[in-house]
Amino acid sequence: MRRHALLLLVLIVAAASAPLAAQRTLSLREVDDAVLLGQTRIAADRARFHAPYRIPVNQSPVDYVDVVTPYRRVVLAADEQAQFGNRSFGQRQALDLLKTADGQFDFVIELTFHPLNTFVTMPTYDVALVRSGSRNAPATLDRQPRFGTRVDGLPPAVPVPGGRIPTRGSQPMLGGTLIARFAGEGVDSTGAQVLVVSDQGKDVARITIDLGRLR
Repeated sequence: MRRHALLLLVLIVAAASAPLAAQRTLSLREVDDAVLLGQTRIAADRARFHAPYRIPVNQSPVDYVDVVTPYRRVVLAADEQAQFGNRSFGQRQALDLLKTADGQFDFVIELTFHPLNTFVTMPTYDVALVRSGSRNAPATLDRQPRFGTRVDGLPPAVPVPGGRIPTRGSQPMLGGTLIARFAGEGVDSTGAQVLVVSDQGKDVARITIDLGRLR
């Protein structure tokens, strides 16, 4: 047990601090490492790993961006299953997950609107990645409204396209979530690029994301 804990600590420190590029494909060893990270029972260790992937923005209406790389996707899935009491999630399930995601990178963008907004439907914000002066659109983009207070948590390993749109009820639209999915070849997994959120052609937030510092 002590040896397992020491190995897990080494993995978490390496994943959180090593300047490793976020690879589109993972070796079997990397898959196993990611599963082990996701299954840790120590909440502080989970928080330490996930922290670099949440990028504070604070450029209204954007609060923060969660980055989901292929490596983190496996960690998230293993973490989610462990929270449900299922610790049978292993290499085979992780490989199936990676095959489904097909090397994509997800950017989950959390928004908060002005409390006196008059939105009836979710604003049609757009998202793009700027690399070497070229502006690239995501393969898919979901716009999900949020009614009432946001409950912060980890992003899903694989967001369902279209998502489940919450019903408004009597609550005001206080914010929303943009889920932009980029094909792996459209992302510079070894360095920095700028994620742009725009509204009717006008940039409202520009976020530098360095995937060379993530796994």
